[in-house]
Order: sequence, then C-alpha cells, then structure tokens
Amino acid sequence: MHNEKSGITTPRRGPRGPMGGPGGMGPGEKAKDFKVALKRLFSELRGYKIIIATALILAIVGSILSISAPNILSDLTDEISKGLVVNKDNMQEISNKIKANLSEEKMAEIISNGEESSQTNINVSIPDSMKDILFTEIEVDGTKISADDQYKFISIMSTLSENADANEIYSKIDQMPESIQDVVKPFMNIDRIKQIALILVIIYLCSALCTYIQSISMTVVANKFARNLRSRISKKINKLPLKYFDRHQTGDVLSRVTNDVDTIAQTMNQSLATLVSSVTLFLGTIVMMFVTNWIMAITAILASLIGFIGMMLILKRSQKYFVARQVELGNLNGHIEEIYSGLNVVKAYNGRKKADEEFDKLNKKVADSNRKSQFFSGLMQPIMQFIGNFGYVAVCIVGALLTTNDVISFGVIVAFITYVRLFTSPLAQIAQAMTSLQSTAAASERVFEFVDEEEMESQENIKKSLDKNKVKGKIEFKNVVFQYDNNDKPTIKNFTAVAKPGQKIAIVGPTGAGKTTMVNLLMKFYDINSGEIKIDGVSTKELTRENIHDLFTMVLQDTWLFNGTIKENIVYNRTDITDEQVEEVCKEVGLHHFIKTLPNGYNSKISDNDSVSAGQRQLLTIARGMIDNAPFLILDEATSNVDTRTEELVQKAMDKLTEGKTSFIIAHRLSTIKNADLILVMKDGNIIEQGNHEELINKQGFYADLYNSQFEL
Repeated sequence: MHNEKSGITTPRRGPRGPMGGPGGMGPGEKAKDFKVALKRLFSELRGYKIIIATALILAIVGSILSISAPNILSDLTDEISKGLVVNKDNMQEISNKIKANLSEEKMAEIISNGEESSQTNINVSIPDSMKDILFTEIEVDGTKISADDQYKFISIMSTLSENADANEIYSKIDQMPESIQDVVKPFMNIDRIKQIALILVIIYLCSALCTYIQSISMTVVANKFARNLRSRISKKINKLPLKYFDRHQTGDVLSRVTNDVDTIAQTMNQSLATLVSSVTLFLGTIVMMFVTNWIMAITAILASLIGFIGMMLILKRSQKYFVARQVELGNLNGHIEEIYSGLNVVKAYNGRKKADEEFDKLNKKVADSNRKSQFFSGLMQPIMQFIGNFGYVAVCIVGALLTTNDVISFGVIVAFITYVRLFTSPLAQIAQAMTSLQSTAAASERVFEFVDEEEMESQENIKKSLDKNKVKGKIEFKNVVFQYDNNDKPTIKNFTAVAKPGQKIAIVGPTGAGKTTMVNLLMKFYDINSGEIKIDGVSTKELTRENIHDLFTMVLQDTWLFNGTIKENIVYNRTDITDEQVEEVCKEVGLHHFIKTLPNGYNSKISDNDSVSAGQRQLLTIARGMIDNAPFLILDEATSNVDTRTEELVQKAMDKLTEGKTSFIIAHRLSTIKNADLILVMKDGNIIEQGNHEELINKQGFYADLYNSQFEL
C-alpha cells in the first residue's frame, strides 16, 4: 500500500518467511548489552555535551549546597537557643573572677553569713569600706560589676537550693543587680541570627536555582535529541528496503519511533541529572554526618537501613504478584476481545453462559492478583514514612543523651533530623533512576539498531530519467530472477515477458505464484537478483525509484484514507485538479450519489475509521488512481471489495481509464480480465501460459481449469 501521507510504499507482499520482531518494548525490558547501549547513547549525545556537563555540574552544586545547609541550620538553632536560656558561661565567669579575688576562708564566711541570714530572715550586711577590700571591680562582656553587686550576687546565689529548677534560678536572677542581669539574662543576638538566616536563605535559593537551570537544560537537550532522533528515523524509513518490513511487524517499527524515543527523552529529562544529584547527595550526606558526629551518623544510618532492608524483603516477595497481575489482565483482555469480536457466533450457539463462566474465572484471578499486589504496593508509602520517623526518633534519643553530657549542642540534633531526610530520599531516587536507565538502554538499543539498518543502494550516480508525458509505454521482462531473504527457493524464476504500449496485461495464478512480487519488482520496491526490467528500453537499474513511481498509478486491494475531506482524499498530493474533474471521476466509479448524501458533499470530513463500507473505501481509492494521469497503471485486486453490480460499473470505468495506457491487472476474479489484451498465467514464479482469454480457454490448460472452477457448483 502506498502511504502518500508519509511517502512510504508498502505493497501487499507475496509469500516469504516468518515475520519477526516484538510489538514494542515492554516495561522493565533490559538491553542485550547494557554498557554498549549506554556507550552508544552517550556517543550520540556528543553534540550536547557542554549543556549536559553544565546541567550535571549544576546538579552536583545544588546537592552540595543542600548538604551544607543543615550545619548552618544547626548554628542558627544554637544561636536562637542561647537567647532562651541563662548565660551560664557569663555566670561561671563572674563566679571565677570573684573567687580569684577572695580566699577560701573569706568566701566561706560570706556564704555562711548569707545562709544564716536566709534561715533567720535577718539581713547581714558588710560595710562598703569592707566590700571594697574584699571585692575588686570586675568586667564581663564589657559590663563593669561593682564590689557591692558582686556581694549581692554571691549572697543571692548562695540561697539556691541544692536541686534548684529553672523557675527558681530565673527568680533569683530577677533579684540580682542590674549589672549582673545584663550579662547573665537570656539574650538573643538578633544581628547574628539575621546573618545566619540570610546565609541559609541564599544557600537554599542558590540550590533551587541550580536545580531549576539543570532541569531546564536537560529538558532542552531531551526535546532536541528526541526531535533529532525522530527526524533521523523518518528519513531512515524512506531509505529502508521493503525486506526490512518483511522481517519486522508494523507495530514494532511504530514502537521504536514513539515509545522507545519517548523513553530515551524522558530518562534524559528526569533520571540522568536525578541520578547524579542523588548519588552526590547520598555520599555527601554520609560524609557530613560523620564529620559532624560519628555516633549520631551511625545511629541515623543504622535506623534507615533497618527500614530499607524490610522494604526490600517485601518488594522481593511482592514482585510475583505484580507479574501475575499483568499476566491475568492480559488473559482477561484476550478473552473479552475474543468474545466480543465473535459475539454473533456466541449468541447463535448459546455460548453466553460458558463465556460468562470463563469471564468470571479470569476476572476472579485478576481481582485476586490485583488485591495482593495492591496490598504490598500500599505498604511502600507507610514503610517509607516509618523509615523517616524511625530515623528521627533514633536521632532524637541518642542526640538527647549526647546533649545532656555536653558532647553535642541542640542544633546538631536539628541538623541530623535534616540529614536523615537527605539520606533516605536519594536511595529511592537512585533505585528508580537505575531502573529507568535499564529501560533507556533497551530503548536506545532498539532505536539505534533501526537507525543502523542497511539502506537501499544510493541513487546519487543515477542520472537518467524518463518524462512521463513522453513515455511510449513498452515494458520488457528479461530472465528475471528474485528470491526473498527468508525463502529457500526463488519466488520468481527466469520470468520473461513483453508488454506493448497501450496493452492491458492481466496476471493470474494461484496464491503464492508471484503475481504481486512481479509488480513490486517492476516498481523497484525490491532489487532483482538477476535479469533485467526495461521501460521504453531503459533498464530500471538506471532509473531512480522516484522517477519510476512517478510513471505509475497504483490501485491496491488494501485501501487507505487519511483524515480530511473526500475531495482531499481523491486529489491528494495534486494541485492541478478541478472540482469538475473530481465529480466526473466519482460519477464514473459510482461514488457521486453516495457523496451527495453526505452533509457537506465533497467537503465532508472522512477518515479511515469512519463508518464507510469497505466497498466505498475501495471506490475512493480507485477514484484517486483514476485522476492521476500516469502512462502506466497497476490494479492489484482493485475490485475485490465491491459488489457484482458495482464491479461492472467500475470495470467500465477501468476500461476507459486504461485507454492509451499500459496496464497491469492482478485479479482472482477471472471474469474481470476477459477483455485483457494479454493474460499471463503464473505458477511457482514463472509463466506457464499466455494469450488472450479465448486462446487460453481453447487450450484447455491450467487457465481454463482455473476459470471453470469459479463457476462450478
């Protein structure tokens, strides 16, 4: 079938070996050679290496910035916490400086007096002159503390109970002199907090900016690379010999163009940078955790790994249920398609009960496997939450113990809570990215396998050309031999025949005789193994395929309509056709009445999926062929889908169409070629009889038997 929309010609084929190739790449399919496939993919990306390298560097930078943020967040937390508690350092400094000025005996006396005054509620005071001797002025954080204030500090602090709580301590501080309160009361360094917060905001903004730019860069690369691949595939399709399509299913080729290219683009857009950033984040987080505190690092890692080990065990067990779900779903869909495609037969034989029982059985299997797979699938999210929460709890417990022993600050606990999140998240992303890379390797392998396929011979050196307006119409076949790649024996054996200008040549014979193969060789869809085909004395080997195709009009058994109006379908790829010519052709083939019944007549939209009968589609393709003014005409079972009355009408139109043209007609209905000038009877790839209808009937040979068998009761 000649697909004019894409410029691809796919004629109905003769016998050949089995067709191979899968219908498309399924999920989880692995490449034959993972390393080689990825190496080829990256080599194809050479033109984008600067953008890709920039994107990957930005992904790494973004991850490093994210890793550095928790430690700064720890500093911010510690700075804020300082403003929420008493300044113990300053209190200790005051005590140390006072102690340095006093002997132990003087200190004991003052403390003893303070305790007695506290117990008896009697205020014991020391003369100012004595205070100046006992105490000397000290300075803490730029604040000067007098001898009197020092005495009051010692007196008040000595009244604290042995197990004083925070409320009692703050109550005593409120009683202290102003100079003491200035240096020991909770104080937030707002300027320092603002500075750290600003640094943290800048880091997060820079990290987000790096991630955004790398995401945009990879999106641009993915789209450009996918567009380039599709363009290469589109050009490649038109350069491939038909023998390639003999070995591969149409669905397989379409899958390479669509699914496989999309898989490559999607992985490049999402998984490549994610993999790099996740690995950086994972390794960087481990390093930073050990740098910060090795005990907390081991705690966080062990807590997370325990959860991941449990998740992997569940995934391993659940995999069989996911496989079973796909298998059972395929069985159910196959049963449904089978029953509905033959619904009339099922009803006619009262097979509904049996069909329903089979459906119920298959449906139960699907539901059962679905329930089990969804159960395990539903466990993933709670497990991930558990891993995170378990890690937080472990970090908080161990962190609290270390904080009470002054090993770490409270800010370190906050930092490690963030590290737990940064540690667990990349593991899932790395696993997903590796799975995507497996699929991408398989997809790229299939795409580049297609791109690397052997092309048809180059036509650059072919200079000869035939003008279709000057061609006389003589075609000669000289000792033509042709064998399909998958066949053990030649399909065409030493075929020799001559078609004179204006003759109507009919080619008949049993299925597999080589009738359509001869037409394909004539159109240069295949290259002959030996022999020669000449058009007006010029060998087809000396003419380009495009030039040969321009000389022929083909009407095939396989109909093809595209989305558009009826008129557009008929005059497709032609600009010099008038409305009157279109109507005239449609009247000749009996389409005019049908078209007039449509809402918009010749401007009615139609496609291959519309509710147009097979016969009407055939008539439309015949009309398309009739309107093309080419010197040669090929009709390959062109009337096979029309009724007897329409066939008679079309036959008259064909007779008019073939006037002055050299025509080749392939037909199984021998009644349609009785008026042919020459009938070639083929069997096993060669001509066994030739002549007109009357001559062949009188011979009482193979043709006569074939003709008479169509009218036997």
